[in-house]
Amino acid sequence: MSDQLAALRARYVAFKERGLALDMTRGKPCAEQLDLALGMLDCLGRDYRAADGTDCRNYGVLEGLPEARRLFAELLEVEPAEVIVGGNSSLALMHDAVVLGLLKGMPDSQPWRGRHPVKFLCPTPGYDRHFAICERFDIEMIPVPMLADGPDMDWVERLTHADPLVKGIWIVPRYSNPGGVVCSPQVVERLARMQTAAPDFRIFWDNAYAVHHLVDTPPALTNVLTACKAAGHADRPLLFTSTSKISFAGAGVGVVAASPTNIRHLLGGLGIQTIGHDKLNQLRHVRFFKDAAGVSAHMRRHAAILRPKFDAVQTVLERELGGGGSTTWSRPLGGYFVSLDAPDGCAARVVQLADAAGTKLTKAGATFPSGRDPRDRNIRIAPSLPGLDEITQAMELVAICVQIAALER
Repeated sequence: MSDQLAALRARYVAFKERGLALDMTRGKPCAEQLDLALGMLDCLGRDYRAADGTDCRNYGVLEGLPEARRLFAELLEVEPAEVIVGGNSSLALMHDAVVLGLLKGMPDSQPWRGRHPVKFLCPTPGYDRHFAICERFDIEMIPVPMLADGPDMDWVERLTHADPLVKGIWIVPRYSNPGGVVCSPQVVERLARMQTAAPDFRIFWDNAYAVHHLVDTPPALTNVLTACKAAGHADRPLLFTSTSKISFAGAGVGVVAASPTNIRHLLGGLGIQTIGHDKLNQLRHVRFFKDAAGVSAHMRRHAAILRPKFDAVQTVLERELGGGGSTTWSRPLGGYFVSLDAPDGCAARVVQLADAAGTKLTKAGATFPSGRDPRDRNIRIAPSLPGLDEITQAMELVAICVQIAALER
């Protein structure tokens, strides 16, 4: 073992001498992906009127342009009247929906915030910004294991049935962050049918990677709003998505879809914040993409850029760590991340070693509520931003760091 560790440390020192400066902390699109949408910048020309004549330079149309609502309704398989097209961030819409629930309640409830702490179910490993919203507003986070077909529904059903303070669950339903899990039809049906102690329980369905496929035949996703309607719980889901990783990460369009009752309630809150979102940006998106088929064609070009990077991650990890040891990783069919599970007790050390050698990774523990991974093993790999050669180097370094950390223990 000492010889093996010495050899690994020698490889590690060689990497440090290369002077790498790579950032894999977040799932940022690379410049080549952003270039795909450059035509959006001048597609309006001087024609700034929507199809119904609305002057998109002016105030109003809080719910979003009709043609924008139709586009996103098609993408989300809902009705246009069930869609609000907002500003550039779906995360802001999620944040505001949580705050609305805390302070004003949902249409079928009193304000969530009372004498006892509100609770949310948090499938883990999961998205750190979901957890940050809960932490910001003192919402108690209950970790729920994420399985190969979605959150562990035995846990979810037991917790929601027993406790009226459990008001919500976070779910990234297709290509979860970071594991790339797709919720199965059985999971969606159980979420729709389950009996909850809180009548105002909400599913925060963050469909951030709805069209972000890496394969030609992507896995299907059952429509959660349709399933909830059929089960008599039409107000249960709040669906979110955005074009942040479709058009421009800083200038996309955020969307929420829900039952008409929920839409009216959400608009009541939004109407206090703004007299209307950026309709010029909404119009740009409609003119550029035209329809859902246009979005799909655009995303195939994204996949052509991303697929080789994800393949490189798999190739290097299999070569370096695929010997049947205690390190495992996901093999996603879409999304933006690979979830790497190092041996227990090693994740923080791996991140530290990689950073010292010039490759920044997401902080260990970030994929768990309050940043605490009880087994200190999960590491989120974000391959989108660096170039292909940089990805190969970075993953070889990460694999070396995993082996060093494991042997040190």
